Amino acid sequence: MSAPAPGASVPLRDAATVLLVRDGRSGLEVFMLRRNLRSDFVGGAYVFPGGAVDAPDRHGDLEPWCRGRTDLDASTRLGVASGGLGFWVAAIRESFEESGYLLAYDPDGDLVSLTEPSISSRFVEHRRAVDGGQRSLVEVCRAEDLRLAVDNMWYFGHWITPEGAPRRYDTRFFLAAAPPAQTPVHDDREVIDNIWIRPEEALDRHRRGDLSMLPPTVASLRALLPSATAGEALAAAAEVVDVPTVQPRVVMDEGGVRILMPGDPDFDTGYRGDGTVGPWPSTTDRSARAATTPADGEGGQG
Repeated sequence: MSAPAPGASVPLRDAATVLLVRDGRSGLEVFMLRRNLRSDFVGGAYVFPGGAVDAPDRHGDLEPWCRGRTDLDASTRLGVASGGLGFWVAAIRESFEESGYLLAYDPDGDLVSLTEPSISSRFVEHRRAVDGGQRSLVEVCRAEDLRLAVDNMWYFGHWITPEGAPRRYDTRFFLAAAPPAQTPVHDDREVIDNIWIRPEEALDRHRRGDLSMLPPTVASLRALLPSATAGEALAAAAEVVDVPTVQPRVVMDEGGVRILMPGDPDFDTGYRGDGTVGPWPSTTDRSARAATTPADGEGGQG
């Protein structure tokens, strides 16, 4: 899809992202995907599973298929009038589509196991159908008698794309434990690689220019640094009460569009409006900017 013409109004879309964590040999690890190099949105960047909240994610019959969280609970947590549960569901769906990880409980109350070949092949078909829009996640739950594991997904970050961007998202970040009896397989379409990596290693490789990342990704990794294990990270996220909204701004100068983070000297002079401001910085440029931004300039992720 081509970017809107300069000055055109850019809608703000709801989106959700989930950081999946586990304990590796050296401690806490987080799951990351690399976006397709040909993607017109952050091509080549390392990200967490996530994407836009779609209409089926706000299905009117969601609550019976979600364990431990109602729409009222979710909406209150996010500070929205209604439809909050859809953010949790969207994050689960995107994880399933992009990586194959499905955060759901089987009829016995355990996280879904995909180790048995016949079950695994059945869920491969479910994944393909969900990704292609032929089946909703609720329909998968109905067919397999599953309940989505929204109870152990913790909200800990909120980022809004700067005004002036050609595509804008209002994104909620969640933290969850990776299902232990599932193996990730990236979709090889939107994403072309997947890695399990320690947060400190990911940040070090980002600083060296080996891994391209955007500011919300960098900030989320930094938020994991105090935790030595997945359990510690999840416990810390569960205790978060106030989640600040981080919305960078942009300025136009002789070098083109420059992104400013809260706390930057020129932040208050940044663009405010509902139209685009011209050619947007490349993923490489934005990744380099994120690498040089102090941790306290990222706005915090709880």
